[in-house]
Amino acid sequence: MSEPERIDTLVLGSGEAGKYLAWHMGRLGRRAVVVERKLIGGSCPNTNCLPSKNEIWSAKVADLMRHGARFGSIAGSPSVDMKRVLARKREMVEGLIATHLELYHASGAELIMGTGRFVAPRTLEVDLNDGGKRLLTGDRVVLNLGTHATIPDVPGLAAAKPMTNVETLELDALPDHLIVIGGGYVGMELAQAYRRFGSRVTILETGTEFASREDRDVAAALLEILEDEGIEVRVGVNVLRVAGQSGRAVSLDLSAPDGGGTLEGSDILVAVGRTPSTRGIGLELAGVALDGRGIIAVNDRLETSAPDVWAVGECAGSPQFTHASLDDFRVVRDNLSGGNRSTRGRLIPYCLFTDPQLGRVGLSEAEAERRKIAVRVAKLPMAKVLRALTISETRGFMKALIEADGDRILGFAMLGPEASEVTAVVQTAMLAGMPYTGLRDAIITHPTMAEGLGGLFSNVPKR
Repeated sequence: MSEPERIDTLVLGSGEAGKYLAWHMGRLGRRAVVVERKLIGGSCPNTNCLPSKNEIWSAKVADLMRHGARFGSIAGSPSVDMKRVLARKREMVEGLIATHLELYHASGAELIMGTGRFVAPRTLEVDLNDGGKRLLTGDRVVLNLGTHATIPDVPGLAAAKPMTNVETLELDALPDHLIVIGGGYVGMELAQAYRRFGSRVTILETGTEFASREDRDVAAALLEILEDEGIEVRVGVNVLRVAGQSGRAVSLDLSAPDGGGTLEGSDILVAVGRTPSTRGIGLELAGVALDGRGIIAVNDRLETSAPDVWAVGECAGSPQFTHASLDDFRVVRDNLSGGNRSTRGRLIPYCLFTDPQLGRVGLSEAEAERRKIAVRVAKLPMAKVLRALTISETRGFMKALIEADGDRILGFAMLGPEASEVTAVVQTAMLAGMPYTGLRDAIITHPTMAEGLGGLFSNVPKR
């Protein structure tokens, strides 16, 4: 084996945390190298977060056109050009990739396109995409391996070549009948988008409850919204076998409380969760331990079982959000410079980008009940928010959890327009330790969605 190149900070995978750490170290004058197999910048700008929200917005425009008469614009039924939808998304992705390359150049960090595999502790052999090999050893190694869509072990499913979110966002023609296996975030978002583009859509959820991660009132409202748009949602369904080819014609044999039967469609989207991309890259040779789920075992400083090796993002079990991975970067960065930053107690919000959006931060009612935390609950229908009336989008509600014996905000949920932005307002108040009365009595711009927080927190029951 040839002598390896010596690297100060060696990052495997160019996702959010890894690329930011490499740029940071590069700006400090350290030799930082990122090894990336395919996606410059990771999955978020290429195949996941941003591309999906791009196409979801195209679907929103189609829906507004379809209901234009309600707003006084008579445009007729829209004809969706999926080739243009795809082109718009690709234009955005190409711009994001160009921005990433500029940041690599400006920081001094090196991006190596190739497939890395550990051959010894902190030592990678990289098969370069354009041919040849490089052997690299890092004084520090950061694993930013990400995850990939899980394909269930159902007879005939893999042979049918189903789509994941990646392939779905590359469609340039509209599926006639899209069957979505899985009712999680990806399944709901893309089901609604493709229904609005014009596909017939069926969601198959294995669990006995739809959106079981959410409180029952939230899940019921989400289900009603999707069904009102013409999406068929079936719960408690198991796919027994699949025949045919996704993109042409498929047939699914089902078992369900209603008897199951056979469901026929044109395309399958599998959205049942994600699997860590940790297998087959020699982590055992690097001394890096995995847990039973294939996730890299880390402590609250994101240190692995191997000295001077960190793991960040989804492969380390962090919440599957880009903003969580960005904070992983800050944890490692600050601790490398002598800090004592931890992943414990992080207040991480999330948003489901259906229309309307669902934003959540802190405790849900169900979580509070499981943990035996006494709370006061306040709710406000979106129909009571004046901004929602102006745009005729009044479905959903706001909900807040306040500690029973104090005034701290413990949780917030909003199913309504711009929920992601309003959630950030409440999160900020929670981080600052502000009592709910601070938002109740704040002078908030009229008419905005956030103005509804005044009405919501005015509804908090007395102690």
